[in-house]
Amino acid sequence: MQINDHFSFSYQLFRFDNAEGLSDAQVDPSFEAFTYSVAFASTDRMNSSALSNASLKSGDDERTVTLNGLLTDLGEKGRWKSLLDKGLEKLQQKYPDKNIVLKYQELPTNDTREEFMQLMSNKSAIDFVSVDQIWLGEFASKGLLSNLTTYVDDWARASNWYQQHWDGGTYNGTVYGIWTWTDVRGLWYWKDLLQQSQIDADDLKTWKGYIGSAQKLNQELKPAGINGTILFDTYYSQDLWFPYLWMLGGDILQLRDGHPTKGTYWFPTYNSTEGIQALGFIKDQVNAGIRPDKLPASDSIEFAQKRIAMILGGSWIPGYFGDQKRADFENMIGFIPLFPVPSPDKQSSTLMGGWELAIPITSNHKTLAWEFIETVLEPEILGPWIQEYGYLPTQIPLGQGLILNQSATELPYYDTLISMIPFGNIRPSIPEYPIIEGHINEAIDRVYYSNATSPSINTILNEAAVKSAHALGW
Repeated sequence: MQINDHFSFSYQLFRFDNAEGLSDAQVDPSFEAFTYSVAFASTDRMNSSALSNASLKSGDDERTVTLNGLLTDLGEKGRWKSLLDKGLEKLQQKYPDKNIVLKYQELPTNDTREEFMQLMSNKSAIDFVSVDQIWLGEFASKGLLSNLTTYVDDWARASNWYQQHWDGGTYNGTVYGIWTWTDVRGLWYWKDLLQQSQIDADDLKTWKGYIGSAQKLNQELKPAGINGTILFDTYYSQDLWFPYLWMLGGDILQLRDGHPTKGTYWFPTYNSTEGIQALGFIKDQVNAGIRPDKLPASDSIEFAQKRIAMILGGSWIPGYFGDQKRADFENMIGFIPLFPVPSPDKQSSTLMGGWELAIPITSNHKTLAWEFIETVLEPEILGPWIQEYGYLPTQIPLGQGLILNQSATELPYYDTLISMIPFGNIRPSIPEYPIIEGHINEAIDRVYYSNATSPSINTILNEAAVKSAHALGW
């Protein structure tokens, strides 16, 4: 997601220098405005308030312990409820002498980030938070998240995670978040529209075949008001470009020696030969008449309404088709678990998103908050929930179990989606990443709307990389 370039200012504003002073965190007296508990989710933004200093380890006589949280609404407020209810129920059994209460706020993605920054600026007591993987490095570098390394060492379950997802919860070798579930992206298409246009689905697997098929679909279906496919002109356009960069062997950043202040640090490499070739594929699509769409929020809906014939979309696409049975859905909609590749000998790639759970540095109940997160992550609690909403597992045993689970097999293409995880990639967890992705987004926009007098792709990427290098301190 695109974040304004305010890194240096916010670093000074939100830095906590006393990482050990959890119990001494000042609490904003307005934080009492939490208006609902685990049983109710409100759409209202809440201010922060004073909370009890009760702790299971402190010897307090108080029976009630309140865990306060801040969560993204996952696009639909209330989704967290069943998961957290079950986690709370099991945690309560462990401490029958305590009355453990959850109070949490659900907000849209970008609002979650802004509210978290405000709460941390006020040093408000928050015990758990959902963190977008690309925020983790920034939050950790500012001292806003608790070090979980001791907890996870005692937990001894790190090896159960896919390596990419475990790494996505670390910053500078320290664990700050646990990646809870993920998603992947691949190619969805209407089978009858391809058949009507006399297109073989296998043709969609290569760059040349994909572009040719899109042109043919546009020609055949445009009179009926149906787009063959689209490009995404949005704040996450770069996320749909990264797989092309990765499948060519390129990367967004690489560690390099000689940094003026840090010795070895990240340096932009997305303007490499592989990056130029990957962005060239975007340019080839524009030249072939595939148009950028500035309203991507509706694209999944339009695909479900049969107004787009094929789309590069996430594992959430089946959710837009209601409660159709797997057989009915798969008879109607095809899915290819890849992004188109430049040649058949190339291994495709995909981008993995999802959310992590972390403990803010201001938590008054750090140990209990960890025990709550640990409980929520138990496969028997988390598994049914991610299955209900079509999310994908970050835990290897959970993924294997869901593939074999009878009810999970009712989810369209679920086993195929899970099979994409091993060749998926993630974005860097470094403080400057939100700025860098903005530079890449701008470069893609320049290619979308380029003309005969526009700079070359090489120049566009090099200019973006210069800005990124500056943001990284080079």
